Amino acid sequence: MSKTRLEAFSDGVIAILITIMVLELKAPDGTDLAALRPLVPTFLAYLLSFIYLGIYWNNHHHMFQATHHISGGVLWPNLHLLFWLSLVPFTTSWMGEHHQEPVPTAVYGAVLLCCAVAWSILQHCIVAVEGPHSTLATAVGKDRKAKGSLAMYIAAILLAFVRPWVAEALYAAVAMVWLVPDRRIESRLGHRANAV
Repeated sequence: MSKTRLEAFSDGVIAILITIMVLELKAPDGTDLAALRPLVPTFLAYLLSFIYLGIYWNNHHHMFQATHHISGGVLWPNLHLLFWLSLVPFTTSWMGEHHQEPVPTAVYGAVLLCCAVAWSILQHCIVAVEGPHSTLATAVGKDRKAKGSLAMYIAAILLAFVRPWVAEALYAAVAMVWLVPDRRIESRLGHRANAV
């Protein structure tokens, strides 16, 4: 089965989500720089979510670059990932408008956690189709980076009820870990290109 339509659809959905998020940014009532101050938490939430959506888009591209075949069993996990990503604009808006409040901060993290779990499921389904010796399987290995991220999300969700700012810092830390495209996949793709 061709992966082209799946990639194009996913790209379109992520582009729409970014557009929805930016439309949620409201212009201030005033005309001086001081009028921007109350919008700082909302803008920071938008920035973090923009980075997350960019990371998912970038790594989705890399993952499917390393993928040769997909099956119908890969389509639903991809939609599952897109479902959780589609909730990012809502949780971004809620956390941004209620900065430092425990529940919006925890719900934001819960959606990020669900996105990460959905990513792992999608990756697992692709490896099941391509086999344990595929480019993707050998690139991700035991995927300690993903498992560490899941642990950080869980810790952040719990900490949101104690110190929301610590939870937000952990969300930013996970984003920084994934900011650079997955070098493991790029490395395996480089080895494959050199072998040809």
